[in-house]
Amino acid sequence: MELSNPGISRRSFFKIGAAGLTAATVLAREAEAARVGKGKKEAGRKSKKIPIGLQLYSVREQCAKDLPGVLAAVAKMGYAGVEYAGYYGRDAKELRKLMDDNGLVCCGTHTALSTLLGDNLKGTVEFNKILGNKYLIVPSMPKERAASKETWLETAKLFNELAEKVKADGMLVGYHAHGGDFKKIGDETPWDIFFGATNKEVVMQLDIGNCLEGGGDPYAVLRKFPGRSTTIHLKEAGGPKTAVIGEGDVKWDEVFALCEKGGTEWYIVEHERGGPDPLGDVRRCLENLRKMGK
Repeated sequence: MELSNPGISRRSFFKIGAAGLTAATVLAREAEAARVGKGKKEAGRKSKKIPIGLQLYSVREQCAKDLPGVLAAVAKMGYAGVEYAGYYGRDAKELRKLMDDNGLVCCGTHTALSTLLGDNLKGTVEFNKILGNKYLIVPSMPKERAASKETWLETAKLFNELAEKVKADGMLVGYHAHGGDFKKIGDETPWDIFFGATNKEVVMQLDIGNCLEGGGDPYAVLRKFPGRSTTIHLKEAGGPKTAVIGEGDVKWDEVFALCEKGGTEWYIVEHERGGPDPLGDVRRCLENLRKMGK
């Protein structure tokens, strides 16, 4: 081999070559380490656990009698947050203190559509700011807004407008599923009509049990609207009359895989199957979820 620079000796040439090879090896190893590290970080993000909250409607009679005691019990069970469906005569500051005292956060409020309209919206936003809540979920649709495909489309437009109005306050509006939302109007369900016409910022609060018992397919819904179920209600369907989560027919592994892929921020347990011990039932729901690795 002929050297291109006659001023460099053969020994110097090989020293330079060896140094270059060593540097290249170091760079390659650093690149591989960076790649592996990035992979671990991405895996860590994917495996991040979704917190579990409780919809307090599950224990509404107990809340009406002793809300502080219920919140303390729920926190002791291991729930990370609570979603309200009524405030039991307390203002936002009282509720916030009760949550803070028990290490709980607010993972949503079920608030009537009327509280989001006109002059009511400002007060609702302020109330939820105090709670530390950003999820304003309409629990059911007024009949006049759910009468036909046309009224569902008009309501979808309204929700898009509301989503835009609360965006500056860091909040989201959404709609919660009931069985009737999966009964077809023509060849479409109200659920598909509504969420097909709303922007991605409108939260699709699917309720697994309500969907199944209404004749819907919650797995297909989650696949059709990826990333829309920012919060989701975990409710059992099928099985014994008083079955809690994990004791019925829901394919929970499939639900969790779709939620984790879709960026769900909160799992919210709701148990409405009766039984003499509602607090015991929601405890068992959480225990079964923990057994599933949640």
